[in-house]
Amino acid sequence: MSKSITFTIQPGGKLCGETRVPGDKSMSHRSIMLGSLAEGVTHVTGFLEAEDALATLQAFRDMGVEIEGPSNGCVTIHGVGKHGLKEPKNALYLGNSGTSMRLLSGLLAGQPFNSVLTGDKSLSGRPMKRVTDPLAKMGADIKTTEQGTAPLQITGKAGQLTAIDYTMPMASAQVKSCLLLAGMYAQGETRVTEPAPTRDHTERMLAGFAYPVTREGSTAMISAEGSLKAMDIDVPSDISSAAFFLVGASIAPGSDVTLKHVGINPTRTGVIDILRLMGANIEVLNEREVGGEPVADLHVVYSPLTGIDIPEHLVPLAIDEFPVLFVAAACAQGQTRLSGAEELRVKESDRIQVMADGLLILGVDAQPTPDGMVIQGGKPIGGGVVESHGDHRIAMSFSIAGLRTQAPITVLDCANVNTSFPEFKDLVKALGLDLVCTGA
Repeated sequence: MSKSITFTIQPGGKLCGETRVPGDKSMSHRSIMLGSLAEGVTHVTGFLEAEDALATLQAFRDMGVEIEGPSNGCVTIHGVGKHGLKEPKNALYLGNSGTSMRLLSGLLAGQPFNSVLTGDKSLSGRPMKRVTDPLAKMGADIKTTEQGTAPLQITGKAGQLTAIDYTMPMASAQVKSCLLLAGMYAQGETRVTEPAPTRDHTERMLAGFAYPVTREGSTAMISAEGSLKAMDIDVPSDISSAAFFLVGASIAPGSDVTLKHVGINPTRTGVIDILRLMGANIEVLNEREVGGEPVADLHVVYSPLTGIDIPEHLVPLAIDEFPVLFVAAACAQGQTRLSGAEELRVKESDRIQVMADGLLILGVDAQPTPDGMVIQGGKPIGGGVVESHGDHRIAMSFSIAGLRTQAPITVLDCANVNTSFPEFKDLVKALGLDLVCTGA
């Protein structure tokens, strides 16, 4: 993979048309993990063929699971059952995928074999103590670097994990999912309580695979009593990928876009709620349920936006969408203030600082704070050269900003767009953004 991919965006234009963005990344990861542990053959359609999800797929192949595909989003997984994984011959390399590493650490803690999880430079700098500390309370043996980062060396503790009752210090679906997966191999009932709602794809999909998982208020509960039965999964479009088009159509006069078959799980729709509070015109059409997950078509047309104080209860429900929401704020009339989003500083990049730096280059008054940002929007936005720091969501967000700039934007270091959304540049060009990709 060439690391010197650059996006150049000419100013102006609008987004018009209908498209289906790729499958949900969270669900693509989990379909491979749970399908591999199920009894029988699981068929997945809509699978996200991007590097992060493919890293999870390869890890399970390395543990002896036969997986056919992916081909046009179709994957066939020949499940080995809950206790059927085999010791991998080498370290499991998970690339840029924090979801893969954090969820696998829980799943592998209770296996009868040892394993090592590694990743690229970015993943190797991300905090892993948030999963290894509670796993240690369950009896897991996982070694990190002194900084609490990957590589993770896991000594399998088959039959030796014990359940815990854990209240998470921060809202994190990855921590919750990690502990629920470990709980499938622990003696007793594991209880995980979250301080604010986070995405619940793991619980929904476990239930879909007929594994008993229960919920009382903000607590999810699981035990080792149960097995997974193979199922068919149609992965809906990823709302995090749809967010770029929701914002683009909201800020560019004359835009009119329909996004088909988007997952609208209520733990993920913060981006719609926040944009609507700013004045966006977003219709939710043709609502239905597919494989336990709510799905709909989203129709968005241009509407002038106004700055808001983003409600803190919506922050965990839109945590991955803030880079492009900052672009919406730059185009909105007046001040937008985000707080309670410290988590953004430990994503693929420090998304608060990196977005503030780039917006300042474009002439936007964006002031970073320890847990968010204050943006004075509505002024003309200039062009310039911005650095994505290898973060896919930063690269795509600044590309969308080109719809409203008065001069071209050059976005450096865009290779990692392939980790979540390889088709981005083609889809966004087809809808009307003047983007040229060089160096690929």
